[in-house]
Amino acid sequence: MKIEGIELRWAELPLVAPFRTSFGTQTDREVLIVRVLADGAEGWGECVAMSEPSYSAEYVAGAAHVIKEFLLPRLTGDPWRTERAFAPVHGHPMAKSAVSSALLDAWLRQRGTSFGEFLGAVRGEVDAGVSVGIMNSVPELLDAVDAYVAEGYRRVKLKIEPGWDLEPVRAVRERHPDLPLQTDANTAYTLADAAHLAKMDPFGLLLIEQPLPEDDIAGHAELARRITTPVCLDESITSARIAADAITRGAAAVVNIKPGRVGGFLEARRIHDVCVAHGVPVWCGGMLETGIGRAANVALAALPGFTLPGDTSASSRYYAADLTDPFVLADGRLTVPAGPGLGVVPDLTVLKARTVRTEYIPAGAGYSRP
Repeated sequence: MKIEGIELRWAELPLVAPFRTSFGTQTDREVLIVRVLADGAEGWGECVAMSEPSYSAEYVAGAAHVIKEFLLPRLTGDPWRTERAFAPVHGHPMAKSAVSSALLDAWLRQRGTSFGEFLGAVRGEVDAGVSVGIMNSVPELLDAVDAYVAEGYRRVKLKIEPGWDLEPVRAVRERHPDLPLQTDANTAYTLADAAHLAKMDPFGLLLIEQPLPEDDIAGHAELARRITTPVCLDESITSARIAADAITRGAAAVVNIKPGRVGGFLEARRIHDVCVAHGVPVWCGGMLETGIGRAANVALAALPGFTLPGDTSASSRYYAADLTDPFVLADGRLTVPAGPGLGVVPDLTVLKARTVRTEYIPAGAGYSRP
């Protein structure tokens, strides 16, 4: 494909419920959208970086800078060459994923092929889970979980940290004894906390996600020997190579795959394939995506190795008005879009209303090659 131009669009969407990060509590989400125009087709990608470097080193302003200054000059119209073209730029997987996903979307739309078909989806619907943040009290948490269970979510994930772990998890398990339940520590513990974390083993959790720092693969392997709850890695898994290493070392009984964290959907599919080869179940994580990012995630979650419900919640979990037609929960599942590319397009009325800035970059020598 011959690229005609790239549009970067910054939008702000109010969240239906506050979202806590290490920088404070967010009441809205700043999102960077990438639009690729090529050969009469257009493709959309979403950068999942947050406003601050709270989840990873990436953040929106930095991702936009990297895209403009370092990725676009290396971009061609061939989605199969994008990873190699971007290789000289070290790191910045979320920026890379946003651009490569937009290009892939345009390429697939031009060919009438859906993301799901391209990736190898085997289901038309995927089970949906929901992530519940740290709250002010256990009663408040129980009310939130009760509401999500009533909506039909097939799995609940509880965020935990030192001082907010045993009591809330016990309370939810006692209220919902048969609920598929898991926890997410977001690197909040160390191996010295192993005996404490083992106290959650009787709660019958599906898994504990990323309990230790992301660079501590050895620590996770040792923790896995000390507790019976399966250890799942999230932030640690940045490539298929690292996934294979972590699995071989006994550090990951389950893997959370987030395309933005690993640089895009091609690498996400490779991680899936590695995990399937090792008999390790995977599930699709979430980063508060709008419908643009959610559409691709739902397609990925329809691959055969995704045997656990992911954080592919309905649009209403985060936004009163999504950037696309909303993803709606039906019997605890979301439908995999079947149309070309992502299978969704932005609602221009909502998109324009939420846009705070746009920048159009016409094709230049660096990324105009077919």
